[in-house]
Amino acid sequence: MVASDLDAAERRVIDDLGVELCFRDPGVAAFGLHNALFPVGDQLLEVVSPTQPGTTAGRQLDKRGGDSGYMVILEVEDLDALRARFAAHDARIVYTAEVPGIVGLHLHPADVGGAILSVDQTDEWGEWPWAGPEWRSHVVTDRVAEVLAVQIDADDPRAMAARWGKLLGIEPTGDEQTTVVLPDGGEVRFVDAGGGAEGVSGFELRAASPEHRGQTTICNCRFDIV
Repeated sequence: MVASDLDAAERRVIDDLGVELCFRDPGVAAFGLHNALFPVGDQLLEVVSPTQPGTTAGRQLDKRGGDSGYMVILEVEDLDALRARFAAHDARIVYTAEVPGIVGLHLHPADVGGAILSVDQTDEWGEWPWAGPEWRSHVVTDRVAEVLAVQIDADDPRAMAARWGKLLGIEPTGDEQTTVVLPDGGEVRFVDAGGGAEGVSGFELRAASPEHRGQTTICNCRFDIV
């Protein structure tokens, strides 16, 4: 997600989800940002915020009229195969991020729809160098245990789902073919924007126990805890 006030967004994430800050990535300074990362089981929730004018994240804040969803980042097994798919389907790679242990490709949002999509391959599956060396020691699952789905608002949900499916090599499912089910678990769901702006608008998380089910809103994104 992207927030105009990182401190305020952090407090909401910690208070409402019961998770713990694990890392601030100094590498995002290259984009004019600072950030905060929070493990949710073996997945991560990230909030970024601009530190200078003229950033892509700042333009997203202006476009969406405030805080919002921003990126979807997926771990993948074969980055070379995906490069070939992207080229075949005219999806531009706008940035290649790389540190020891991981390489990520950011796609142009105009070529994907709804979000900046990043596909990242690690040297060791399940590790995540972007989150620092000790992120697993900060996993707290007393309240929420897993990210089940990301919701993206779209003017044409079926068309956007089909586009994501082509780029990822996954056939959309569901009655309206608007859900992309990821091989390692989790879903990207596309819903009607209802005349509003396109973009990431919500998340579904698995509650650690029935008493923690509920809803909250963070960075103008709806969190359904089920």
